[in-house]
Amino acid sequence: MIHFAHICPTAYLSTYAKYNTAHLILAHLVEEDEQYRDFYKNLNDGNPKIMDNSAFEMWKQNKPMYPADKLLEMGKACNAQYIVMSDYPGESWEKTKDAAIQLIPQFKEGGFKTFYVPQGPIGMVDDLLESIQWALDNKNIDLIGMSILSCPNAFGVERNNKLQRYLSRYEVFRRLADIVPMDDRTYKRFHCLGMVDGPNEISLLQKFRHMIFSWDSSAAIWAGINDISFDESPTGLVDGKFEKEVDFGYKRKLTYNQESDIIHNIDYINKLIK
Repeated sequence: MIHFAHICPTAYLSTYAKYNTAHLILAHLVEEDEQYRDFYKNLNDGNPKIMDNSAFEMWKQNKPMYPADKLLEMGKACNAQYIVMSDYPGESWEKTKDAAIQLIPQFKEGGFKTFYVPQGPIGMVDDLLESIQWALDNKNIDLIGMSILSCPNAFGVERNNKLQRYLSRYEVFRRLADIVPMDDRTYKRFHCLGMVDGPNEISLLQKFRHMIFSWDSSAAIWAGINDISFDESPTGLVDGKFEKEVDFGYKRKLTYNQESDIIHNIDYINKLIK
């Protein structure tokens, strides 16, 4: 089974977090939202908790990454087991590697497992693969994140090219499998960050599921809130990914149809990961 973290607005955590078999906790929300922070602080369901560094959110807002001491503080506040180390989308893969080398001792000494997100320059897939191979060879890295940003970037795929974007993570895994033996180094070493253009990406990566420990996405709940139900199209979303940013402050009372769409979407994903 692949552990799955369904991400949702704070107001609905108490309703929908019970469907998770992993939890991805966003650092910027831990800092900004007391209700969000307290929920994860008090959550003890036995499933892995990953403290995300919110690098994607920081990158979009052109803000600096959280320093190590702040991530350690937030990780401890939420009783997380993993912390995502600093990563730098679109920049040299060595910059993310060098940051990891500096952070690993601090996070390990703090009692956390390490989560490395390979990055690389746009259009440089070999650099991304080199970054992944470096992480696989490093016994101090516990999880490796395959990002919905870094994989398309590695092939120079434009954001509006949905087909190429949908296939990008599969192609990174395929190329990796061609050059790296499928042994203990790769078994359950990967986390898929986000979902590219529909839930059936899980089926697309079926060949590599032995490599995947966990996955996260806001798609099931956020699409449901916006009256979108996963369907029988090739990707599971006939109109493609719902691109509107998740509003974590959304707190309206959900209609029966919204709740039905959310449960349908969660069930759709949870059947795919088993």
